[in-house]
Amino acid sequence: MSSKHFINDPTHLVNTALHSLTLTNPGVALDAANKIIYRRPGSHSRTGNAAYASQRVSIISGGGSGHEPSFAAMVGPGLLDAAIAGTIFASPSAAQVRAAIMGRVDGDSDDGGGVLVTVMNYTGDVLNFGVAVEKARAAGVRVEMVVVGDDVGVGRAKAGKVGRRGIAGTVLVHKISGALAAQGRPLDEVVKVARLAAANLVSVGASLEHVHVPGRAAVDDTEHLGAGEVEIGMGIHNEPGSGREKMMELPELVGRMLRQMLDQEDPDRAFLRVNSNEVVLLVNNLGGVSVLEMGGIVAEVVAQLEKDYGIKPVRILSGTFMTSLNGLGFSISLLNVVNTDIGGPGMIELLDYPCEATGWSSPISKITWEEKNAAVREDDAAAVEGARKPSGLTMDAEAAQEALVAALENVVAVEGEVTRYDTVVGDGDCGIGLKRGAEAILNHLSIEPLSSDAVVDVARIVPVVEMEMDGTSGALYAIFLNALVAALKSVAPAEMSPKLWAVALKQSCEALSKYTPARPGDRTLVDALYPFVEVLEKTGDVKQAAEAAKSAAEGTKGMKASLGRTVYIGGSGFEEVPDPGAWGLASFFLGLAGIKETEEFWETV
Repeated sequence: MSSKHFINDPTHLVNTALHSLTLTNPGVALDAANKIIYRRPGSHSRTGNAAYASQRVSIISGGGSGHEPSFAAMVGPGLLDAAIAGTIFASPSAAQVRAAIMGRVDGDSDDGGGVLVTVMNYTGDVLNFGVAVEKARAAGVRVEMVVVGDDVGVGRAKAGKVGRRGIAGTVLVHKISGALAAQGRPLDEVVKVARLAAANLVSVGASLEHVHVPGRAAVDDTEHLGAGEVEIGMGIHNEPGSGREKMMELPELVGRMLRQMLDQEDPDRAFLRVNSNEVVLLVNNLGGVSVLEMGGIVAEVVAQLEKDYGIKPVRILSGTFMTSLNGLGFSISLLNVVNTDIGGPGMIELLDYPCEATGWSSPISKITWEEKNAAVREDDAAAVEGARKPSGLTMDAEAAQEALVAALENVVAVEGEVTRYDTVVGDGDCGIGLKRGAEAILNHLSIEPLSSDAVVDVARIVPVVEMEMDGTSGALYAIFLNALVAALKSVAPAEMSPKLWAVALKQSCEALSKYTPARPGDRTLVDALYPFVEVLEKTGDVKQAAEAAKSAAEGTKGMKASLGRTVYIGGSGFEEVPDPGAWGLASFFLGLAGIKETEEFWETV
């Protein structure tokens, strides 16, 4: 793939591409600081359909740039209400997503609105969007999140707990849920049908070459596909699929791809039995295939579906919906049309429903152009979040501050050990990240000591964690703490006790489990978290709970990782050291219990 580009500055490229959408579609606006494309308030809709006026639920999606027209060009009536862009092939931040949820869309009205956030199944996207969702929930917004994983290119064995990646079939979920929201349907119905569509999708792609990201050095020739090779199942970020094959004629290639989606005898990939009377076919251009060649590909796919599987799609969509920059490949998606069970429109009716977005096949209407709507949104997400109100959950501020400071000082003291462990099994940044977060909270507490209100105090710490802790662990802690705020708000006013904390912490664990498949035994920080909460709930004794977390962290030594960077690094390092994240969290819990990190302590390990 060529490494030549007209725009080589990736930041300038993304910013100008987003700005261009406001030029080609007057119905959308750009929040440049947060890279959000959103519908201008009060914009008319295509055909003047009155149903749009009754819309109560807003649909938000997003992801890394480089997949255009997804997601920003899918913003418009009948589709998305806002889309957030990250840098090329990288998730947008939680702060960007939160700004979209809380300041760039309607949908949380008094008559039962809400927000649906749809995200593809990539770790960074799920975690960062999850942080924003939990933050919005903690602020009282009715928001739900649907994760789409439709790719069968990587089977069950290789994907493991991570599950299927999200690729082009995601746009069908956008179209169906967007049409339902446009018709004024309530949040629970929109979420139900979106999940139903996602559960009935299978997709697979193929490419003749990896793509080159503008601004990056050209990759070594060994990373390219050879002149006679094709990658079946390649992801939309150059990720490997089921394997490289010698280049084959199109009929053979399409046959291989369809078998991966439809062969019920393949236990590794039989994710969906396409047995409906109605099937929708989407053939997607990854960016670099000519329109002429796409026509030939569509004809071959349709012919084989009927000949080999007896499937005659009731709708055939072909075009450029989700790209991998200028990827020289295509993907096939099949939607098994099922009953929505909501006493209203079916999936086909929703797919046919009018929409107006430059990334879909509908043109922008004459009304939208002539309206010359210049309205923008100026709401600040932090202001929308509102002031933190007293909760009635009281605690001894002096004792709580002393315990929390001791816990954070433990995390700072243990940085050297955690860094050493992470150098063996990771990239060496875990200890530094934990220390940076702990020191930032310590600084915050020195300026703004605990107030004795549990909800207010935790809520004040959350932004510190979100700003200072990056990476996967930072996102996990941010999700957990945002969920803890929401959990504490649901507790009746009372004086806080260890068991009351345990109740809230357990709810936070449940919230965290929605965004990560990590469970005890996967060699992650969860190995220390769950035992602490369980023992605290059972005994009400912080010291016993901390000892349980320490024991569980020690137990990760020799445990093979199921998640995280360690999975890819391989080697035998996991046999030599405990999980760095679990060890750092256990040290925090020990500090809460008044057990200080000392040389004698390390000698007991």
